[in-house]
Amino acid sequence: MGKNFTISSFSAQDNFEVKLKTEHGSYLNWPLVYLLKDDTSKTAYVGETTDVLTRLTTHKNTPKKKALSSINIILSELFNKSATLDLESNLIRYISADGTYALQNGNLGITNHQYYNQKEVYWDLFKDVWGELQGLGIARQSLEHIDNSDLFKYSPYKSLSKGQAQSLKLIMRCLLNPQQKVSLINGGAGTGKSILAIFLFKLLKTDLTDFNYADFDEEDVELFDLLKQVKDKYGALKMALVVPMASFRKTVSNVFKNIQGLSPKMVIGPSQLAAEKYDLVIVDEGHRLRRRVNLGSYFGTFDKNCEALGLDKFTASELDWVQQQSQKAVIFYDHNQSVKPSDALKQYFQALVQNPTTGVANLETQFRVKGGNKYVHFVNSIFSNQGTQLPNQPQHFNDYEFFLYDDLDTMVADIKFKERANGLSRMVAGFAWDWISKNNKQAFDIVIGQSQLRWNSVAIDWVNSPNAINEVGCIHTTQGYDLNYTGVIIGHELDYDFQNQCLVVYKENYKDKNGRNGIANPHDLLAYILNIYKTIMLRGIKGTFIYVCNSNLRKYLSQFVPVRSAQEQVAQIQFSNTPAPGCIPYYNLAVAAGSFSDLQLNRETTYIRVDHLSDPADYFACRVVGESMNKVIPNGSICLFKKYTGGSRNGLIMLVEGTDSTDAEFGSRYTVKEYSSKKTVTDDGWHHEEIKLLPKSFDDSFKPIVLHDDETVHLKVLGEFVRIIR
Repeated sequence: MGKNFTISSFSAQDNFEVKLKTEHGSYLNWPLVYLLKDDTSKTAYVGETTDVLTRLTTHKNTPKKKALSSINIILSELFNKSATLDLESNLIRYISADGTYALQNGNLGITNHQYYNQKEVYWDLFKDVWGELQGLGIARQSLEHIDNSDLFKYSPYKSLSKGQAQSLKLIMRCLLNPQQKVSLINGGAGTGKSILAIFLFKLLKTDLTDFNYADFDEEDVELFDLLKQVKDKYGALKMALVVPMASFRKTVSNVFKNIQGLSPKMVIGPSQLAAEKYDLVIVDEGHRLRRRVNLGSYFGTFDKNCEALGLDKFTASELDWVQQQSQKAVIFYDHNQSVKPSDALKQYFQALVQNPTTGVANLETQFRVKGGNKYVHFVNSIFSNQGTQLPNQPQHFNDYEFFLYDDLDTMVADIKFKERANGLSRMVAGFAWDWISKNNKQAFDIVIGQSQLRWNSVAIDWVNSPNAINEVGCIHTTQGYDLNYTGVIIGHELDYDFQNQCLVVYKENYKDKNGRNGIANPHDLLAYILNIYKTIMLRGIKGTFIYVCNSNLRKYLSQFVPVRSAQEQVAQIQFSNTPAPGCIPYYNLAVAAGSFSDLQLNRETTYIRVDHLSDPADYFACRVVGESMNKVIPNGSICLFKKYTGGSRNGLIMLVEGTDSTDAEFGSRYTVKEYSSKKTVTDDGWHHEEIKLLPKSFDDSFKPIVLHDDETVHLKVLGEFVRIIR
């Protein structure tokens, strides 16, 4: 697919009106996207318009945007309003997370729009635009790298769902209503509570002049009007974002440090509330606010704060601190993520709901887990003792990878492979093992068969720590985080009683003393432990793998969860000479992962069965040999590829065919590499393309294959690497 857009650059100091009319007169009243930037201050602004001259003239007379000295305009004959809205939204999100430029944009006006065309078409366009922006130095990092960054995951520049937008309006009305004190936003794991909390904070800190009121749709106009009333009523709000868990608080603080108009000092722990009062306190993960039970070393601080606030330390909780120290409060809450007895009790929040001064909204759409709400409902069902009706066969959730392992070594190996291929893949376990390695760095905490593992060596931001892939995290180091893949180890503290058909807990096997002491009713302890496992099983965006220690629980789960073992992974590949339902072509080529190679066994097509593909006709498989991609593809692996039909290839691992128009003996040769393309325009107007095929190997001797458009070797992209079959 050829490039179907252009990026033109102008100096804002020159007479850009004349240049626009001369060079792009046909686009003056056409949908387009523009980027204003200043290379000295490294600030930028992204916008879209159908009247570029009027818009840029308005910006030229705005003090903040007047300082942006460079204009970049993205043009295409294929653009319509939906395409430019989508491109603008994605550029704002990714440029903000890329970090090369700090954005002046406000974060209103990018709620989910009704698109004229399929969003997938716009995404392919955006990937091509991003590749060119990288070539121009406006963007630095790959989309894949940004997708894994905390700055992107928790950026306030997000498209909001209808539910999130409605919750935002409820909060605004609560701020305007003198009779309402608290907004309580209920939402399960992955429903966007943290995103909405940060979005709200940024929104209330943004200058209204940063918004393009004329471009708002009906939903945004209503929200903008509410926001304006809040600004008129309060002026500059004194605000704090309270994050109870220290690990996640550090992550959010780092995000605030990199967002213009925000500061890490705005993110605080509950204990800091006693020091001063606020106009507005926003609480993320409100279910982790504490009460005076099993607090360990925190007892002293808790008692001191209660005394300073005039509260009874035996009956008060941090939830009381929030309400007492704020004129208004917004609390994001999920009762299913309360995981220990020190957490504020569910009835505290139920009392809030019943209070007429509380505004209540619910977030229901699942954003994190690709298995969707169906997977979330399934997890809640299998970890329930409420007589929930369960399925009678193993469940599959589209392309979500969900497996029960009978061998921990195999699961650990698969998680490490997913880490090499995707990043952010982690092992997480329940509290069924003592933390021996805390005092003895040579000791192992979790020993199962041949597997020897250690708990997390750092408590703060463990997910992003260098050695995390070789360690096992817990609920406290992963709650609030997004992972790509999660390997969950369910310990000996949880089991299944087939006689009574219920889940049971063995208190003596639960090693978190602060999580079990003082709990007389085993049902209460079971509820906390089930919440732990439900929460960590909703961390993985692309997949969740499970290993279970107790045989009865493993047998119980095997009724509903597909089982994976080393033997079954080999056995699931069935070869045949004729196609059949569920089969895909297997090209018996030994495709070189090094340079181009004609190493081939034969060209005859056979077929293999690969289960759970959405449309087998879109896929094929072949064997990949060589060590140049061994970070992702071990030598000799049989790999699944999706047929390439067009769109962006940058940053993806592709199977490509090379032919030499001047060398008949060269024939067709193949390689598998990460694809990178950079387009440039010379001063005389010629367009050039440089293609790099990049190795991903532990051996640094492998070098990129670099091709230019004036060379005789021509490429044809055949397929995108999906995963290893064996």
